[in-house]
Amino acid sequence: MNAASRVVAVLGFSVRGGDGIHPVCAARVATAAGVAREDDVVVLSGWARTSGAWSEAELMRRAWTGSAARLVLDDGATHTAQNAAHVTEVARRVGAREIVVVTSRWHAPRAGVAFRALLRDTSIAVRLEPADDRLSLRGLAREAAVWPVFGLQLARARRRA
Repeated sequence: MNAASRVVAVLGFSVRGGDGIHPVCAARVATAAGVAREDDVVVLSGWARTSGAWSEAELMRRAWTGSAARLVLDDGATHTAQNAAHVTEVARRVGAREIVVVTSRWHAPRAGVAFRALLRDTSIAVRLEPADDRLSLRGLAREAAVWPVFGLQLARARRRA
């Protein structure tokens, strides 16, 4: 890959049994399309919750309307720590100086911790770009439920990085 100064990471979102791109994920894609530049590498990161369904990454690719030097699909990340591990690997490969992480406001604190932990031995900066201003009670509840296992997920991602 050629050197890119920025990687824009769009973190997927879906719910079990959902069909098509979830509105939360669509808002993230729209925000990313608004901030992405022509010379950016955009990483669309997210798995398929249901066997045989399109991955979040593929659904985001189909909805993408922004600029980018290159779109990279990461359909193997099943949680935030894996999103961060896969995206930081791409950022290192392309020589990025910054990663712009596009996610929801309620998810941004955990995403920020993951990206910064995996990049602490580098000079790559992390900037969070919230996709919306709404504070979702469901999103907050989901975050509260995930934090207890997040440390283990992050430790595993750091060992593999």
